[in-house]
Amino acid sequence: MTNTNFHRGNGYPTPTPSPPEHANSHLEDDSSVTVIASSRAVVGGRLTEATIVVSRVTGKITAIYDSIIPPYEFAYGTHYVDYSPHILMPGLVDAHVHLNEPGRTEWEGFWTGTRAAAFGGVTTVIDMPLNAIPPTTTVENLQIKIKAAQGQCWVDVGFYGGIVPGNASELKGLVKEGVRGFKGFLIDSGVDEFPAVSSGDIAKVMAELKDEKTVLMFHAEMIPPISDSVGDSVQMSDPPLAPAGPLYEYATFLSSRPSSFETYAIGEIISLAHLAPQLPLHIVHLSAIEAIPMLREARAQGVNITAETCFHYLALAAERVQHGDTRHKCCPPIRTQKNQDGLWDEILRTGNDSVIQTVVSDHSPCTPNLKLLPASLERVGVAKTTPASVLETSTDSKGNFFAAWGGISSVGLGLPILWTAGRRHNISIEDVVRWCCINTAAQVGLSHQKGDLKVGLDADFCVFDDTREWMLGRESMLFRNKVSPYEGKVMRGMVKETWVRGVRIFAREERGVAGFVNGKATGKLLLEPRTT
Repeated sequence: MTNTNFHRGNGYPTPTPSPPEHANSHLEDDSSVTVIASSRAVVGGRLTEATIVVSRVTGKITAIYDSIIPPYEFAYGTHYVDYSPHILMPGLVDAHVHLNEPGRTEWEGFWTGTRAAAFGGVTTVIDMPLNAIPPTTTVENLQIKIKAAQGQCWVDVGFYGGIVPGNASELKGLVKEGVRGFKGFLIDSGVDEFPAVSSGDIAKVMAELKDEKTVLMFHAEMIPPISDSVGDSVQMSDPPLAPAGPLYEYATFLSSRPSSFETYAIGEIISLAHLAPQLPLHIVHLSAIEAIPMLREARAQGVNITAETCFHYLALAAERVQHGDTRHKCCPPIRTQKNQDGLWDEILRTGNDSVIQTVVSDHSPCTPNLKLLPASLERVGVAKTTPASVLETSTDSKGNFFAAWGGISSVGLGLPILWTAGRRHNISIEDVVRWCCINTAAQVGLSHQKGDLKVGLDADFCVFDDTREWMLGRESMLFRNKVSPYEGKVMRGMVKETWVRGVRIFAREERGVAGFVNGKATGKLLLEPRTT
């Protein structure tokens, strides 16, 4: 890597034979720009050599050249960094994060959650309307959340609104205040302040939003009419009356939340789509491959619907979950290896034809005590298998997948998780940028500002060493509670630096300790109303 304040040249750079069409025809003076280069950069979704000029005044990209222009071609004092051979890519846009502030800051908060994001090359997060108290279901509640976030964000942050019974009249106001979309649950969310919506509620919401620039998203689980499953809570619940096995075995939990939960709910959403045919619909955290043909058929018939999946569904499998390891509990659940392979097959469909357009973290943390981990996992995180005899005699629900809180903590870990898991499927860095940058930015109406390396967009960069192998320990979990199923796993790929709007905010030090360059949280709140 070359990092130079150059002191020889006086002129502006002359582009190599054919600069890309989107390059500016001039460059600003040395005091107002930063120049960043790499032999491998993902520009406009394509891997290429690139030299990128950034305005230090606006934080925007002002020129891009499809070759490495040497530092001596730039004016005296120009700050120039060549990251070759590391990959220079857009900062990730994580479109599904629970930051939980205000109200549950012991679970997470803007300060800790956005620092964790920056550590992992995520430059934009979109905060879900729950599990904060109050939830983001009214304009007043949004203002409370905005006040809580001010001055605490290390990366840029947008907000979703929530749909709950009776709040349809609030939705247009939330659109005007800049929420990036809306989310509702078709099953109990697990928190009293965010109840599930009925088909009647959804019809009212669609009537309100049918002509708005927004997206309507759903946690798509419902209990089918005939089921021997648990109650309808996404989080802690009683076990079935006749459980399929011990409550500390993951297979017992998985059998209680079959794929039919998802397909039944998605069928209900598709059946209502005609009420607002222009309104984009979106299924969050799709887990069950059985839903894919339903979504493809609906799209073929003109229904405006997409889906996302999560890092954990692409990297973790039910067969490898140890007894009592409730760090793996989430809803919808992590399913079998065969199901995981089916998700990969779908997302890798050629021509960007997949019904799954985005990959997100669904970072959904809680305090360690709510996870009810067995003592061995609670202490070390990467323990030997807890003996079944210990779990069977437990009197405090330790290791009980039904009683434990559901949610996977992974904000800021998604890039190495995806890169590591994707090696089996020969994914490219262009694939990652499409799923985690370009398409996530489009989902939340930020393509004019985020998600790609193009002239006029924010200079949000992730510098990625795609060959570095490292073991994930708790020192690399910058979110508040260090409880994650990825602890102790060997990762391939490491984020070296993160830039937000032309300013380097994080640099990975070689000894493995995170370094925040500024010492100050300078992230912005993204409150401009959507135009797409």
